[in-house]
Amino acid sequence: MEPDKVLDCTGLYCPEPIFRTRMALDELEKGQVLEVSADDPAAEADLRRLAERMGYEVLGVTRDGDEVTLLIRK
Repeated sequence: MEPDKVLDCTGLYCPEPIFRTRMALDELEKGQVLEVSADDPAAEADLRRLAERMGYEVLGVTRDGDEVTLLIRK
């Protein structure tokens, strides 16, 4: 799936990935997809909670070493 927007939060630690993801999602239209990459150990759980709280769908999660990438549909 090709995301509508890509956000790289590698090298950033909590709460920065959450803030940046929230701002990026606010810029998207309903149905569009955001790809977020982060290497903060808490990123996957935090971003899943953010998506759930906002009523968005996590389409997929991939890991590559310490980096996690989530696809979130608004």
